[in-house]
Amino acid sequence: MVQPFNKEEIIRYQRNIALPQVRLEGQQRLKKSSVLIVGLGGLGVPVAQYLAAAGVGRLGLVDFDCVDISNLQRQVLYGTSMAGRRKVECAKERLHDLNPHITIDTFPNALTPDNALDIINSYDVVADAADNFAARYLINDACVLANRPNVSGSVYGFEGQLSVFNYDGGPCYRCIYPIPPEPASIPSCAESGVLGVLPGIIGALQGAEILKILLHIGCVASGRVTIYDVLSTDITHFKTGRNPSCAVCGDNPSITALDGKAYGDSASDCSSHGISPALLRELFNTIPQLTLIDVREPFEYEICHIKGARLIPLNHLERQIIQLDKAIPVIVYCKTGLRGRKAVDILLKHNFHSVKNLTGGIIRWIEHIDPSLPLY
Repeated sequence: MVQPFNKEEIIRYQRNIALPQVRLEGQQRLKKSSVLIVGLGGLGVPVAQYLAAAGVGRLGLVDFDCVDISNLQRQVLYGTSMAGRRKVECAKERLHDLNPHITIDTFPNALTPDNALDIINSYDVVADAADNFAARYLINDACVLANRPNVSGSVYGFEGQLSVFNYDGGPCYRCIYPIPPEPASIPSCAESGVLGVLPGIIGALQGAEILKILLHIGCVASGRVTIYDVLSTDITHFKTGRNPSCAVCGDNPSITALDGKAYGDSASDCSSHGISPALLRELFNTIPQLTLIDVREPFEYEICHIKGARLIPLNHLERQIIQLDKAIPVIVYCKTGLRGRKAVDILLKHNFHSVKNLTGGIIRWIEHIDPSLPLY
């Protein structure tokens, strides 16, 4: 049973309570509510901050990652002194300082097909603040199966996107995007960059949609996708609808359970063409002729690169492939391994037979082999 507000809480929430659409009844409803936030990066941080400040009674925080200095450009909940600590621990500490009257659950692990339904079933609403497509589709499908609204945000470069899925008979994410993209086809935020303020804007809008759902007020952004362009300040809306043929929420769904094979790790490149940092270092010492190709962008190469690597950005690879000797083994690498996988596919298509991709990219090389190089 939810306890009545004490004097300090009344003072804390008085700007909410003053709104005719909220009043004490609405604030009490927030106190009884629970929200799961999947991802504590640039999007999840503002969602968590505003929901905690608003008085949502219980927050669940899902993230397996640790705070890195490179996060601080956009993840403003954390501080420099928190580098290296788990995000869920740091977030819980800061959010409890912001509002000690709420309950915070932490899940210092990734959301997986094995645990997603158990976790999501314990919350009223889910905020999708994930940074990869595998997680996005998993969250969507789990929300449909658990009958939970999915408030989704995403950012790319200077554009952000917002929508509410699986709400009040509206479409789910798969209704609009039925086929997941190839993992290497769309660069991640880490690879393509993002203006730090943008996820703050989109995350705040996610928070607004969640509060409207919990309070039963306003027009929830279900059945439409909003795109915000920070450079032009243009805001575009396009309407969407439920797809009766959708694989998960359609009339005859083919997805009725979470199958682990359907949600491959988008950051994984441990295929038969992967090579570990340790083995690559060994090859440097044992194979006299080896072509090492950096498929990142020139600005990334300037920040750091593996000694002896030749820069051929991924979008130039097919044009420059004639310059490479098929008789010499080729090792490719990028930042995290995603673009490297695409490069391997290109080389194999052109009949290169000895091709490997550095597992985990230069990030893992720095972590395991050469920590003198800067992480970015």
